[in-house]
Amino acid sequence: MKWLWVAITVISGTIGDVLCARGMAMHGELDDFRPTGIARILRYMVTHKIVLAGIAGDAISFFSFLALLSVTELNFAVPATALSYVFKTASARWYLRERVGWGRWAGALLVAFGIVLVSL
Repeated sequence: MKWLWVAITVISGTIGDVLCARGMAMHGELDDFRPTGIARILRYMVTHKIVLAGIAGDAISFFSFLALLSVTELNFAVPATALSYVFKTASARWYLRERVGWGRWAGALLVAFGIVLVSL
C-alpha cells in the first residue's frame, strides 16, 4: 500500500508543479508588488484554469503524502517521494521545453539512485 501512496504523491505533485509553472509562465514576470498588483496576480491565479489544475494536483499530493505517513515512517516517505525530482526534471525538459543541463540530469539520476538505496 505504501508504494501506491508514493506513486500518487509523486505523480500528482509532478503534475501540479508543472501545471503551476506553465500557468505562471503564461502570466509573465511579477513586478508590481503594490496592493493592486498583488490583487491582480491573486485574481489571475484563482481564475486561470491551468494554475487551478496545478493547485489541485499539489493538494492531492499533499493529502496523499499524509496518507503515506499513516502507513510508513517519515525516514522512508521523504526519500521515496523525492522521485518527483526526476519526473519534474524530465517534465521541464519535454513538456515545458526548458533547457536542462547535464548537471541537473546527473543530480536527478543521483536522486534516483538514492531512492533505490533507501528502499532496500
